[in-house]
Amino acid sequence: MDFENNSWIWEGVYHYPHLFGGIMLTAAVLGLSTSFFGGIGVPSSLAYFWPDLGIFHKRKHGKKRIRVYMDGCFDLMHYGHANALRQAKALGDELVVGVVSDEEIIANKGPPVLSMDERLVLVSGLKWVDEVIANAPYAITEQFMNTLFNEHKIDYIIHGDDPCLLPDGTDAYALAKKAGRYKQIKRTEGVSSTDIVGRILSYVKDTKTHDDHNGSTSLHGERDNTNEAEGEKCQSKGLHLSHFLPTSRRIVQFSNDKGPGPNARVVYIDGAFDLFHAGHVEILKNARQLGDFLLVGIHTDQTVSEHRGAHYPIMHLHERSLSVLACRYVDEVIIGAPWDVTKDMITTFNISLVVRGTVAESNSLLNGAHDPYEVPKSMGIFHMLESPKDITTTSVAQRIIANHEAYMKRNVKKAESEKKYYAEKKYVSGE
Repeated sequence: MDFENNSWIWEGVYHYPHLFGGIMLTAAVLGLSTSFFGGIGVPSSLAYFWPDLGIFHKRKHGKKRIRVYMDGCFDLMHYGHANALRQAKALGDELVVGVVSDEEIIANKGPPVLSMDERLVLVSGLKWVDEVIANAPYAITEQFMNTLFNEHKIDYIIHGDDPCLLPDGTDAYALAKKAGRYKQIKRTEGVSSTDIVGRILSYVKDTKTHDDHNGSTSLHGERDNTNEAEGEKCQSKGLHLSHFLPTSRRIVQFSNDKGPGPNARVVYIDGAFDLFHAGHVEILKNARQLGDFLLVGIHTDQTVSEHRGAHYPIMHLHERSLSVLACRYVDEVIIGAPWDVTKDMITTFNISLVVRGTVAESNSLLNGAHDPYEVPKSMGIFHMLESPKDITTTSVAQRIIANHEAYMKRNVKKAESEKKYYAEKKYVSGE
């Protein structure tokens, strides 16, 4: 008989556990089969009374894996997004991420900078993400919430401590909170997509001013002629101002915390990795496939400015480092890597292969400049890697510049809500 047909037995076990336990123990001593009692299994409650006898064996079931869900636009993906997803993953075992559709972003926030395909590449490339749902709704509707719970087996819906309001002023996560299936994480300070768009838009104004005086076209794909003094003046105007407060704890949280094995094939690739985009993810993925351990060199702000112009980098060294570290294909980074790949550096890190993508911001080698890869080329360990995408930091910035009026309008609206958030901000514990 099955479980349902033995309700009288289970009721007896519940009300008279010692009596039924004694009966079962006697049966075990006499060698009687438990089938005598209707084919029932031994309940876990009985094992509690004789933990050391080894007579009763509980059926081993794996611990239920907690699945958590977090959604977002993930437009102009940055380390703040990555840290939010890292925190979300810490609240469960499996992280499912919803990427909001282009149409929903337009309706609720304004035009996205990156396409859905680009945003999917970026989110899928994060080391903490297990699954991705494309074209997720901006608001957690009852229908979508039921889909998450029933089809995707989601246990909790996660969001940051900053408010997420719909155009009518209501909370986008109200239903999840009402259902008791909502958890909150701490917002990462010092960065937002609005902030990054604002940096680029401020460069547009400054570029126009410098164009009038110097003929500079810095964010349009060519190195400008602004001298070092002018570059310092740009800095003093706050155009490169970042509110990010880097800590060693944050770097450790993003790190893989392991080095290469003694016989590992270490692949090295370097660059600015400014305004981390889908092209970066794809080239890092391909580079990782060439070895066992991917080491990424990230150039200093000064080095990037010297080779690309005073308005670069858009993101600062530590911001860029965290974005790269968050990528699932990256094992380790050199924060502030030298421009030239030297013999000492190759020996120190036991580098087996140095690679470079075919798509870059500018090809200084064509201008007769010094070749930073001269040493690995002479050693026969240099490889030119075909870039899967032709996206660059400049091309992404140009999308904002080309549609700057729409983005300025979007930023004004968003800046107001962020200003209110910081004015009313309270301490929230978290990682």
